This record gives sequence, structure tokens and C-alpha cells, in this order.
Amino acid sequence: MAHDHGFHPVRVTRVIDETADARTYALDAPFSYRAGQFLTFKACGTLRSYSMSSSPDTDTELRTTVKRVPGGLVSNWMLDNLRPGDLVEVTRPAGAFCLRETAAPLVAFCGGSGITPIASLVKSALATTERRVRVLAADRDGDSVIFGDELADLAGRHPGRFEIERHLDAERGLVTGDRVRAFTGADQDADFYICGPAPFMDLVESTLLSLGVEEGRIFIERFAAADEAPAGPEKEGTVTISQGGKKKTVPQRAGETLLQSARRAGLVPPFSCEAGNCATCMAQVTEGEAKMRVNNALEDDEVAEGWVLTCQGEPTTEHVTVVYED
Repeated sequence: MAHDHGFHPVRVTRVIDETADARTYALDAPFSYRAGQFLTFKACGTLRSYSMSSSPDTDTELRTTVKRVPGGLVSNWMLDNLRPGDLVEVTRPAGAFCLRETAAPLVAFCGGSGITPIASLVKSALATTERRVRVLAADRDGDSVIFGDELADLAGRHPGRFEIERHLDAERGLVTGDRVRAFTGADQDADFYICGPAPFMDLVESTLLSLGVEEGRIFIERFAAADEAPAGPEKEGTVTISQGGKKKTVPQRAGETLLQSARRAGLVPPFSCEAGNCATCMAQVTEGEAKMRVNNALEDDEVAEGWVLTCQGEPTTEHVTVVYED
């Protein structure tokens, strides 16, 4: 395998308190990256992906911002325990929630900590292009606002190019379709970036589509897997999964990914984004073939060698064998 999808120890150099339940971690990580990408952390026996809030075009250190999730295993551990000098294990940056080469305006909708990759995109767009940039940022209340001063300062330094509008649920209720339509205005030819809680993202996306915005102009960053549809009926064929010295075979089911088959077999396979962006779930097909719905992580030579994103791969032959690297 020619490409590096493994984990690397990096040191926390600074911790910045953004709000009572959100912190930014500066990392001594010698990685190149694009605005809007993320790191996958290995912690507490599991994996979680967190976006960079820094921009490679304006910031000298790589920073990622994490908000505490009630009951969240990794976010709570990070906020309660990580200090400057600590080592964490992360992958190289990944993800396709990035800027296109275009002169079209950039319009972003973000909710809560969804502002993390949006901040990265905004800084790079303002530093490297002449595009107009507009952001509608929704938060629970004033105490929950992340990057308030930083983005207000950017707006002051880029009058006429950068506008950020804050929406506080405590004062105005949740964002509605009418609010999305009003903010979009005449910018229906913009590139739209959406990140936040799933209901928020679904509302914004459906409203934009109803306005006639082209689907290819809408970019969405999801870190929580969508609810899995019920498995389809069994069909001819099997899926055999080998992981950590265990080997299990289950019947194929219509519309089921290799990752879902592995779970159904009783294994605990690695995964993180479940969107085809991070390569955490990759495994090698050693018998048969599988087709990926989305692939934003593997290179052509890796696919040619049989590597597949199991969260996106579906069997296309009667029998498929998949092997996870130890």
C-alpha cells in the first residue's frame, strides 16, 4: 500500500478555551492540509474525526476545535484531560469539504461547532481569492458562540467581501426554511457549504434545493452516520470478513455495505466518518469485487490493489472476502 492512512503521535502545544464546552487544540503536526479538512483521533479505544479550524493559508499552527457532546466518549475525554505537552494519535488530514477553484460567492450555513471547518474555509477564501463570503452561524445562545471575536475581526478587515450573521436560537427560535431563503437572497449561483446538527443540515439542504440551487453546488460535512436503512432481503452469495484473527461469513443482503456486513457478523470493525472521506474503515478485497458508492480517500493505485472503503463498498460478485489490516 503506497499511501499513509495510519496513525501518528503528535503533541498538543496549546489549548484555547473557546466557550465553556468547546476548546481548540494546537498540534505540533507536520502535515500539509487543505482548508475544510479533518483529522481522525484514536482515543478511548475508538475513533473520532474533528475538523481543523485553522487555515493553511493564514495560520502557522494546525488547530482543531472540539465541542463537548453530552455522553460523548472522546469529546468529554479530550476536554477533561488533554493539556499542552500531551501526545495524541491522529491520521493525516483528510476530507473533501474543500474550496473549489471558482469565482462564485461562498455562502455557508453552520450550526454550533459546525462553524469549525467553515472558519477554515472562510480564512482561506479571503486570503487566496477575491470571492464574496457570507456566513449564517446558528448557536444556542450568546455564550455558545465559537470564534466570535476572530470572525468579527475578519469581517471588519474585509468590508464588502465578508459578512457573518449570528442567529441565536434563544432569541429567535430555531433556523427555519424562511430564514435560509432570506439569507440566500439572490446568491443562488453561489457555492454553499453546510455543517452542523443533522436536522439543521437537512433543513438547509432541502430549502436550497427548493430554491433551484444545483445539487453540485451544495457541499455538506457529516461526521455522524446517517441512520442505517433496514437491511434488505438476503440474496445469493456471501461476504467473508477477516479482522484481528477472526473470520466470519454471512449471507449477502441487498443494499448492505461491507461495513454493515461486518457488524452483522458480530465483528467490531474500524470506522469514523462513514461518508467515504477518511479511509479509517479501509480493508482489502482478496476475493471477488465490490463497488464503492463514494470514494474521497483512496487513490487509484490503492483501488487497483483491492483496497476499499468498507462504509461505501457493496459486493458486486457472488462471493466477496474482505481482510482488515491488523
